[in-house]
Amino acid sequence: MSDTPKPDSHLFESRISSEKVYDGKLLKIHRDEVRLPNGASSVREYTLHPGAVMMIPELPDGRLVMERQFRYPLQKVFLEFPAGKIDAGEDPLQTAVRELREETGYEALHWEYLIVIHPVISYSTEAIHLYRASGLTLGERRLDENEFLDVVLVSLETLMEAIKEGEVTDVKTVIGAFWLEKMRAGQW
Repeated sequence: MSDTPKPDSHLFESRISSEKVYDGKLLKIHRDEVRLPNGASSVREYTLHPGAVMMIPELPDGRLVMERQFRYPLQKVFLEFPAGKIDAGEDPLQTAVRELREETGYEALHWEYLIVIHPVISYSTEAIHLYRASGLTLGERRLDENEFLDVVLVSLETLMEAIKEGEVTDVKTVIGAFWLEKMRAGQW
């Protein structure tokens, strides 16, 4: 990446028309006709997503609080960091506090905002806010109705090996693990 910023106007597309083709509980799917930089037109289909948070909860001994959860679209159980959808009007930190308690039973004394990531920029507006949570105390889980997951404790080394072996593929979890590894090494 160059240190000298270049104007990006020659890359922009502009909306000609837009239609909502699906209005679901979580996702809203749109189809837009756009004007391309060369003057031609094309179609862009994308989902509007309310946003989400992901927490990296660390116990005093360094182990990580994670979840094993079945993900229907891929018909597989995934190991992942706790995460959840931001409710309308809710601050991302409020979501993180709520989701950590609901899904794992843990409450954190210290919260550190890390970054926002956009996991699927080609077809979704989804933004996931990442937090590091420490000073954990265990209470009672309050899973949502019809929510099923197992809470597991994993060392960072075990998680990194699972990522290396292709056993952990959830992008937000992979990014969170590498972020944490850099932080623990004092590089970030």
